Amino acid sequence: MASKQPFTDSDTADEAVRATCDDASTCKRFATSKGYWTDLYVQYFVRQIGERKAPEINRGYYGRVRGMNLLIDAFLKKTQCDCQVVNLGAGLDTTFWRLKDENVMPKKFFEVDFPMIVARKIHHIKTKPPLSKPLIETHSTDSLRLDGHSLDSDRYCIIGADLRDLPALEEKLKKFQINPELPTLFLSECVLVYMTPEQSSKLVNWVADTFPAAMFINYEQVNMNDRFGQIMIENLLRRQCNLAGVDVCQSLDSQKERFLSAGWESVNALDMMTVYSVLPQEDVARIERLEFLDERELLQQLLQHYCICWAVKDKLSLGLSQIGF
Repeated sequence: MASKQPFTDSDTADEAVRATCDDASTCKRFATSKGYWTDLYVQYFVRQIGERKAPEINRGYYGRVRGMNLLIDAFLKKTQCDCQVVNLGAGLDTTFWRLKDENVMPKKFFEVDFPMIVARKIHHIKTKPPLSKPLIETHSTDSLRLDGHSLDSDRYCIIGADLRDLPALEEKLKKFQINPELPTLFLSECVLVYMTPEQSSKLVNWVADTFPAAMFINYEQVNMNDRFGQIMIENLLRRQCNLAGVDVCQSLDSQKERFLSAGWESVNALDMMTVYSVLPQEDVARIERLEFLDERELLQQLLQHYCICWAVKDKLSLGLSQIGF
């Protein structure tokens, strides 16, 4: 359980947020089992393929993974991997292992999540050689530095922390040798929406103030004012998941404003329908042949209610603002 903080959010709400980590992982496990994309490592975090997911869900996750990866890879290329990556609310994400396999690792890859999720992930890493071997191969000594809620190696570090407690987060990142002078990529996927607008603004402000060269990629809900958006909110509330930051998810402009008002130099945002339409179309055609989609309109509605927003600060003039779709 995350340590008690003076937040209004109840432990029940935090528990419901933690459960979304399993939702995302099981959806990714199912989609990869169908051939939407390749992920050799998700099987070690989610053993069972689980019940069938609807084709529009699989295509939605395909767009999310492909869109995020496209921007991540562009940042690594632009900085020639002389950079850091910080995945906020990383859950059971496998990006580090993908980058290691593709030989495009940053100087160090950090993951942050609730201590309870981190403890689970560390257990998987410790007990499954396909997960631990890449860490050991990129580490200079025989033993990894670990305790119950953190694991640290030369190139990968996972930290248990609450993103709403900025002083503690900053302290832990410093402890594990984050370097503010290096270009740094921050990732968050359906994470900021569970923080109040004030809490998420403080977080993106802190990143902008601390890292002279940085990019922040945020995947999240958008257009939540309409009927479809309201149904999404009601469905989550039934599971005691309160979208504390939903006010920022009203439009692409409100998503961009969070970063612009925090001092980021350039900000872009696209809904996932647009992202889906600009992904390599040969591969999109391939995945659309995998399963018959009965209601294309439902897929469109779904994709129109998620977006990728990416913000840049480039005091080192690396050309980070050129990154996009």
